Amino acid sequence: MKIILKALSALWRIWFYTSVLLGILLLLPFLIVTSLSVKTYKQFFFLSRVWAWVVLVLSGFWPKVKWHEKPQKNQVYIICPNHVSMIDIMLTLALFGNCFLFIGKKELSKMPLFGYFYKRTNLLVDRKSLRSRKDVFDRAAVKIDQGIGLCIYPEGGVPEPEIELAPFKLGAFRLAADKNIPIIPVSYLNNKRHLPFDFWRGKPGVLQVVVHPFLLAKENSSEEIERLKTTCFNTILEPLEQADIKAVAHEIG
Repeated sequence: MKIILKALSALWRIWFYTSVLLGILLLLPFLIVTSLSVKTYKQFFFLSRVWAWVVLVLSGFWPKVKWHEKPQKNQVYIICPNHVSMIDIMLTLALFGNCFLFIGKKELSKMPLFGYFYKRTNLLVDRKSLRSRKDVFDRAAVKIDQGIGLCIYPEGGVPEPEIELAPFKLGAFRLAADKNIPIIPVSYLNNKRHLPFDFWRGKPGVLQVVVHPFLLAKENSSEEIERLKTTCFNTILEPLEQADIKAVAHEIG
């Protein structure tokens, strides 16, 4: 039985990757044109959101969101979700209409087709290089000045499966304090269960999300940056722990 379930999960995962490519191919001419210039990034962002919804629907995903606060139109934000799955990218694009780009690891640029557009339109960082990490936040500050928000995974990468939430890096919170823009803490409660980084596991279903009240720095100081980081970490962690307790209780029941 376990072998059959693993085979079904693998087939579905292959379909998920296929849907990622299908979505890009459907929009390819428009994606190419809008990715050629910074001036057309907002149009590219709109198409990216269409692509994200195509992938979610074709893969059998649907988000269920608890909004504690909703973004205001044309406001610039730094979105800070926990990072557990590739579906995090599509889900973030689908949920948030305020124009933003990702700060992501350079390895994603190697993915077929997807990597080409990801590299052209987002800020990629070599996490092993201190200079690269500094440069990417300098470039991010320029994007904010241009009216474009950011999605930054504050853990600095995907933690090991047994880790609920890895310690946060300071970059997102320094940027928020320096530019005086709100942080949106986001908890993805079950993305890890629906699309983990294990090829033999995964299934379609409802993706549960909590969008928390926004955080804003009171001043630009090291103490305030640390407070923002700690508050954001605790805010995201709480519903993750509650979701785990409910999942264990359900399995026992």
